[in-house]
Amino acid sequence: MNWLIEKFRHKSGIEIGGFSHIFSKNGSIPIYPVVDSLDCCNFSKQTIWEGALEEGQNFLYDDKVGYRYICEATELSKKISLFTHDFVISSNCFEHIANPLKALNEFLEIVNENGIILLVVPKKEVNFDHKRQVTSFNHLEEDFEMDIGENDLSHFEEIMELHDLSMDLPAGTIKQFKERSLKNYENRALHHHVFDMQRLFDIYDYFHLKIIASMEMKTDYFIAGCLK
Repeated sequence: MNWLIEKFRHKSGIEIGGFSHIFSKNGSIPIYPVVDSLDCCNFSKQTIWEGALEEGQNFLYDDKVGYRYICEATELSKKISLFTHDFVISSNCFEHIANPLKALNEFLEIVNENGIILLVVPKKEVNFDHKRQVTSFNHLEEDFEMDIGENDLSHFEEIMELHDLSMDLPAGTIKQFKERSLKNYENRALHHHVFDMQRLFDIYDYFHLKIIASMEMKTDYFIAGCLK
């Protein structure tokens, strides 16, 4: 892992959905300590994970501060200059995006020609998605081609049927979970899609990304790639 961390040393990038402990100095992929600068993107000024947020120079990562953007991961290029970042990192966020291929396409819009895209996504086998099937690549591609928006609830019935509430205590009762899920555009708590390593390989191949590292961890899958 050390050789991969070195690829981020003295580089500047953006995190989608941070702060993430996995990237901190005591995390499994300690990127925060080695970067020169890191900005962040959150979808809203209010999230169920971090509470109230404001756009500005207030993104705290370990003992450093970066700029926090408030915008959709699928619309980064509306706020962020093209081809200006050395990397994009994201942990346990990609599954919350209704149109993940559109988001990854945006990641590629803002990184330079040597830019690295690093994703961490949860393993369904060890969380409340364990009864669900991995999303087919055809489905992801159809969502991309149809320009599905982040207000999409096409997986709602599947989630209601297969979500294991016993492994998601903060979601409350089935009634509370349903009410929260119907307001997903506001809270983004749903896992729209379920991934495994093969699906991540498929996604990176679709965008002609060369995979430079991948790993199955205890609770997550991790993959990093750059343009071929």
